[in-house]
Amino acid sequence: MALPQNSQKWLKRKARQGFRGYPMATVAFYGPDDKRATKVAVGIITHGDNVEFLERWFSDESDVRSDPVITQKVVAFITEHGVKTVGYADQIIGCPHEEGADYPEGATCPKCLFWAGHDRWTGQPVN
Repeated sequence: MALPQNSQKWLKRKARQGFRGYPMATVAFYGPDDKRATKVAVGIITHGDNVEFLERWFSDESDVRSDPVITQKVVAFITEHGVKTVGYADQIIGCPHEEGADYPEGATCPKCLFWAGHDRWTGQPVN
């Protein structure tokens, strides 16, 4: 299958279609703050609720949400797995570093202190 010319538009349209069955892809963006996404993670769920395939892409130079090369790789990964449903959040949902791998479990990421004081779903400061 040929990839769509505007991968970003295709991805958003696919997400708006709602649940169409499995396989399903989840697309999540991460960054040091709520302004620039430096990581995108895509998980493929073939049935149930376990991610069976996971791929991540990173960029130090651009926002991965608007990087055409990364977006095309995301779409290629999704189409390669015959995905019928895409779950997609346009917002950044947390730190790009992984707990347990980049910093100790239960600790705050020392590189992304922004997220220590903000709700990852709203981006708003927490009291």
